[in-house]
Amino acid sequence: MIDRSELVARAGAVVVAAALLIAGMPPAAASSELATGPSSGLPIPRFVSLKPDKVNVRAGPTRTHEVTWQFTRSGLPVEITAESDNWRRIRDWEGSEGWVYHSLLSGRRTALVIAKTKNELVPLFGAADEQGAVVARLQPGVSASVRKCTGKWCHVAGAGFDGWIAQERLWGVYPDETVP
Repeated sequence: MIDRSELVARAGAVVVAAALLIAGMPPAAASSELATGPSSGLPIPRFVSLKPDKVNVRAGPTRTHEVTWQFTRSGLPVEITAESDNWRRIRDWEGSEGWVYHSLLSGRRTALVIAKTKNELVPLFGAADEQGAVVARLQPGVSASVRKCTGKWCHVAGAGFDGWIAQERLWGVYPDETVP
């Protein structure tokens, strides 16, 4: 299992590699530490979201492996932690892991709001500034589409809300990650 400090380092390497690609340089120039999936060639770990409302999570990377649980809501963020051919091992916000078929996942970025305390409502701001106007207060577990992240703030939108939230208050983006 990968610890959070390693995730932060990898996320930083991904950002550097993306910047180098935009500049026309090969990603190998960014870091020899950058892990990529053997099947997709994409960074491991990375966040994605669930495509359909019904996604079976299996104990292993084949259709013959037992279904250990099922997601019943599209758009939820999950973290890909490994690849095996067309299968992806994912981790959810609660830390549960299992295997899903790659076509059930989307590159669309979403995130879940997380609170520091149990009943806390998380402020959503009109701008990426804690001194700005609060446009909404979100309950923990609210799902949002990630529009952009600066490394400290994310612009998110969902059913009835649109604004900026402190990046540390989301599960579905890495600390200090930028999302264009």
